[in-house]
This record gives sequence, C-alpha cells and structure tokens, in this order.
Amino acid sequence: MSISFETLNIRPEIVKALREEGIVTPTSIQEKTIPLAKAGKDLIGISRTGSGKTACFGIPLLEKVQKGCGVQGLVLAPTRELADQIAKELMKWSRYNTIGITVAFGGVPIEPQERSIARSEIVVGTPGRILDLTKRRSLNLNKLTCFILDEADKMVEMGFIEDVNQILSNTPRNRQIILFGATISNEIDSLKKNHMKNVVVAEAELHVQKDLLKQRYYDIPNHQKFSLLVHLLKEEKEKGQVLIFCSKRSTVELLHKNLRLQLIKADMVHGKMRQSRRLQIIKQFNTGKSQILVASSIAARGLDIRDVTHVFNYDLSQDPQEYVHRVGRTARAGDSGTAITLLSPQDHGTFSAILNRYPIEVEEMRPGNFPKVSFETGQRNFGGDWGGNRGRNRDGYHQKDSLQSRGRRY
Repeated sequence: MSISFETLNIRPEIVKALREEGIVTPTSIQEKTIPLAKAGKDLIGISRTGSGKTACFGIPLLEKVQKGCGVQGLVLAPTRELADQIAKELMKWSRYNTIGITVAFGGVPIEPQERSIARSEIVVGTPGRILDLTKRRSLNLNKLTCFILDEADKMVEMGFIEDVNQILSNTPRNRQIILFGATISNEIDSLKKNHMKNVVVAEAELHVQKDLLKQRYYDIPNHQKFSLLVHLLKEEKEKGQVLIFCSKRSTVELLHKNLRLQLIKADMVHGKMRQSRRLQIIKQFNTGKSQILVASSIAARGLDIRDVTHVFNYDLSQDPQEYVHRVGRTARAGDSGTAITLLSPQDHGTFSAILNRYPIEVEEMRPGNFPKVSFETGQRNFGGDWGGNRGRNRDGYHQKDSLQSRGRRY
C-alpha cells in the first residue's frame, strides 16, 4: 500500500495545493522526514538532488507557523536562485492558508523586503542578506520556532558557516533546526554538536537507479573536446533538454559563444549574470523555449530544472561530490537520462576520486570518427579545435596521456 500525504496527516488545504501542482505521493525522503519534522525533532536529512527536499521541510513548516504571530520560520539557502525557488514553492503550497512568505537576497533593493517581512510568517533568504536584515532590526528572530538550512554542505563549501552561526546566535534556544544536504562535513557536525538537540538523521538513496541513468565517458584530448561535443549534440539533439556543465565562468562563456558559431542554439547561466536574467534563462529552459543550457555549478544544486534528458560534463569540478549533483539533474522522478563526461587528461585524478568514493557504473565510449571544428577563444582561433593552451606540443596536440597509460581501469 502506497503512502499518501493524507496518511502523513498533512492538513487538507495543503494536500489540495500539492495535488494541484501534481504532487500526490511522497518520495522516499519525504516519507521518512515529514513525520519527524512535524514532531518537532531536530533533523538532518541526506538525499540526492531531485528527491523533493523542499517539501520535506516546507510542508511541516507551513503546518507549524501561525498567521499574524511574526516571523516563525527561517529558511537559509546558499544561492539567490535556490532561495527564490524555495519561496515560490512555499507560496504555491500555502495558497489556501494565506501564510505570508518573504524571499530575501542581495543584489536587489532591501527596502521592499523589509516591508514584506513586516507581514510575513516565513522568510527564505541567503545568509548575507539575512544578516543585513537582522542588523537593521528589520528581521526579528525572537519568535522563531523553526530554522532550516538547505544545501548545508554547499553552504559550507561557499564559506557561509560563520554567517550561519551568527544568525543562529540570534534565535531562541528552543527552536527546531532542520538541515538538508548530500553529505555531513566536519562543519555540519559542529553545527549539530553546538546547536542541535537529540538529532535524528534520515537518509535516502543518494544515487539514481542504474537502470534509469546511463553514465558514459569519452577519454578525449583537450584539442578534440569541443568537436566531439558538437558531434554528440547533433546526434542527440532530438532527445530532449540538455545541460552542459563547465567548472569555470570563462569556460561557460567561451563554450556558449562557440556553440552559437556552430549554429547550435544554446543559452548560458553562471553566477556573474544579473539575478533577473539568470531566473529568466532557467524559466525559458524549463518551458522548452531553449533546449540546450551551458551552466556553471550554480545549476547543479537545488534548482528546479526539469525534464533534462542529457547532462554533459564538459570538464570536471575538483570536488568529486559535484559530479553526483551534476548527473543528478537528469533521470529524476522515475524518468531515464544520460550523463556523458568528456574526460581530458587533467580530469583523470578527479574522475578516479569520484569512482573511488561513489558506487557508480560508468561505461567508456569510443568516439570514432567525427568532424573537427574550430574553437574561437577571442584571442586566437586554433584551427581544428581547442580546449586550452597548456600542455600542447608545437603542433597544438597534447602529449599522449590516456587512462590506460596511467594504469587506471574504469
């Protein structure tokens, strides 16, 4: 017998709003965490991207707060996009109980946020702006009953842990704390020891079922990487929505430019773009107005990017955990997906660390013959392709540095 939100004793008006959004049956992590959160437990939830974490804390929070009693719920997120997304989800689910919700982040005027907070019961925001609001005394946390930290491991990685501790110091000692993330770092463990009581840890499967997610890699020299990507995109272009991840903003911009030069329509998103523009681009991608999105890691964590059939890793982040979040953008909610990594020599060490840490199955693919295309850098056009100037011999080709020559077996 399948569990329903009614079975979890969620209030009818919230169940109705969830159903209107197509949310009918709880996911595994929701089934495990919602009863614990409703019971007021301090909670650490661990699950993969796309498992429905927002509802894990959002539904109990909406049930807990009382209209007209000040700010009782605070949700911290590491990025503006994620904060905006969480707030919008909470607003949808609370449409029948008129709870006031404010989203607060930097890069936009603070005064409208201050006015909204004055009539809100829940605030969702980024650490820097929340600190600013508390210092200006626009946000009073004395009545806070629930403190939520989403993507806690990303918060640590981005250096926000001191801000989190400072915000927590302004909250009542008897408030509930809920943390969600993919891993528990030493810093998260410190939060647990210093601020939480009788903590319950709930964990769901961190990896997509192997029959739903096909993971592949091509061992390819840097100077052929772009040509292979273009070839694969043209082969897969009828399949659906495609996300291409790059580790650096500069690579995102160069790749986006060169795809356009090859008459491949693509958008891009990275952390240095205007907030409104980033949200607009993600909305266009979600609605199918654009089919290919080149992104920095900002799009790998938490954001509601739907119906992705293919994820390409144009290069790898130095953090092995980032791989899991990237490939977790596809094969969501029971759908199938494909993740393809273009593995150049400088990525071999990181790829080995990924395979040593996570129980994933990835298939090596042979590229075969494919057309070679140029890659414009803005400074020089390397005919035939380009993937970075370092490590080239005088002919522009990398010295042989294959996985096999390093003695690695994948």
